Amino acid sequence: MKNAAARDNMVTQQVRAWDVLSRDTLELMLSLSREDFTPKAYKNLSYADMQIPLGDGQVMLTPAEEGKMLQALDILPTETVLEIGTGSGYFTALLAKLANHVYSIDILGQMTELAHSNLGGFNFNNITLETGDASLGWVEHAPYDVIVITGSMPELPKDLAKQLNIDGRIFAILGDEPAMEATLFTKKSKDEWEVESLYETVVPRLVNVKEIEPFIF
Repeated sequence: MKNAAARDNMVTQQVRAWDVLSRDTLELMLSLSREDFTPKAYKNLSYADMQIPLGDGQVMLTPAEEGKMLQALDILPTETVLEIGTGSGYFTALLAKLANHVYSIDILGQMTELAHSNLGGFNFNNITLETGDASLGWVEHAPYDVIVITGSMPELPKDLAKQLNIDGRIFAILGDEPAMEATLFTKKSKDEWEVESLYETVVPRLVNVKEIEPFIF
């Protein structure tokens, strides 16, 4: 297992220290080599508490953020996930270890290619990578049980809410700098939602996201 000590320190000192106490989440993050998804120039920072640049203005989120997201989403092995913003494929792989199937969409073809290359060394048969603009969702495979948006948006679009099953969850980072809010939306019924603020952060905007009429909860 590559860099097991560094990965253990990441989970103990960063992820767990940020109130990520789910044993399943912690064990999941211990099970996957993050350096396999980190650009060559940043390999020595694979387990650092930082957003790692991927090029084209894209980043890998911090390990603590990723742990917080996974714990909040509490993905079941029967569930279908839509990931908007594939990036390096690391978070895609974590999702795939939990879910029945992950559809991961990136507007940048080079990111889809990067993730495909990074994931090639693993035996995942439940990941579909596609290139396209999923800023309003991805109706081709809807509805979903979980939607994860890895870039920030000003507000949550109505179209995304329509593509979610009852009891489904959406993770989104909403707002503007200097304080964006990571938020979990749970669809309790057609017209009833539960909204939970998780933490504050700043992450790059989702590519091609538009200022649109938000979904009102």
